[in-house]
Amino acid sequence: MSVDFQHTVEIEQPCERVFAFVSDFANNPKWQGGMVACEWTSPEIRAVGATYVQHAKFLGRRIDTHFEVTAFEPGRSISIASTVSTFPIQVTRTVVPTSDGRGSQVTAHIRGQPRGVLKLFSGMVKKSVMKDYRALKALLESER
Repeated sequence: MSVDFQHTVEIEQPCERVFAFVSDFANNPKWQGGMVACEWTSPEIRAVGATYVQHAKFLGRRIDTHFEVTAFEPGRSISIASTVSTFPIQVTRTVVPTSDGRGSQVTAHIRGQPRGVLKLFSGMVKKSVMKDYRALKALLESER
């Protein structure tokens, strides 16, 4: 079973601020459930070829996943793909102005191919992403 969906949320903050936050994966533990830590493992961040590792907890187990930035459009979008993972995944985060120009629209496109027992939990991914993006919205809007 594969995972392929998009989720969009509007945030009442300028695009520059929102993109700076969501494109620095070291911020992920601040708004993503189960995330323990993320750290860049390359000298350059926010650039094609940059790498990072994230440490998460799932069902009481520590899961370390390594990622590489596969596409980057400054101020607008960043794409990553797992390079070492029990749940191979690709994520694109895009930030554009809202239709009224007063905020940001953040879209996450998630694609993945869970293996083994994780296939049983692939249905939870969408719910988890929706919850995480609600937390992102609340966090960034509270920092006005």
